[in-house]
Amino acid sequence: MFYPYSLYWNSYYMIGTIFVVIAAVLAIFAQTKVQSTYKRYKKIPNSRGMSGAQVAREILDSEGLNDIQIFEVKGQLSDHYNPSKKTINLSSDVYHGTSIASLAVAAHECGHAIQYKEKYIPISLRNSILPVANLGQYLGWIAIILGLAIGHTNIAWIGFALMCGILAFQIVTLPVEFNASSRALQILNTRYLTSSEYAGAKSMLSAAAFTYVAAMISTLMSMLRIFLLIIGNSRDN
Repeated sequence: MFYPYSLYWNSYYMIGTIFVVIAAVLAIFAQTKVQSTYKRYKKIPNSRGMSGAQVAREILDSEGLNDIQIFEVKGQLSDHYNPSKKTINLSSDVYHGTSIASLAVAAHECGHAIQYKEKYIPISLRNSILPVANLGQYLGWIAIILGLAIGHTNIAWIGFALMCGILAFQIVTLPVEFNASSRALQILNTRYLTSSEYAGAKSMLSAAAFTYVAAMISTLMSMLRIFLLIIGNSRDN
């Protein structure tokens, strides 16, 4: 029989917890890195004096995406592309800002819009995984807790398999984000930024991309802890 307090005496679970703590530290480092990089490059204006909204509009129009609207939203680094509404939503600093960081973030979101236009395969795959991942996240935990509580690890393994959808979603997200940044940097390098400004934009987007890598690693470590917990419980039984 599985008891909640037995988690603390499960050596497999404790090993997994160490991995999770390491991943959490990595995630904090990634967030600190992107914040500090953004803070640094939002103080440096681009030589053309264009705002993030202006650059986004030009990029979209040049790609034939005239129907996509650009809106200002609250928050810092809350920028995102909404494919269902066909809107690019830029935080105030990015929307109005003329910094290197503003152009980098705005161009990145345009990169996502271009991905949808070109039917970029990884983004289509990610969208198909998303509902499965959301459902698996809830059903997976129920199956894991139930399976361990009643001593049927087969049920727990089913729950583990369901939760793997979350990891799959985050893995597929990586090429989506990397590609959007690659598109953004190519456009910025060709039309908008000098070589020194380009280096700053690249640093900004690289730091942002690292947050997705850190998030994927955190999920991987959490899944490993669950895996070890089920293994340990199986051996105890």
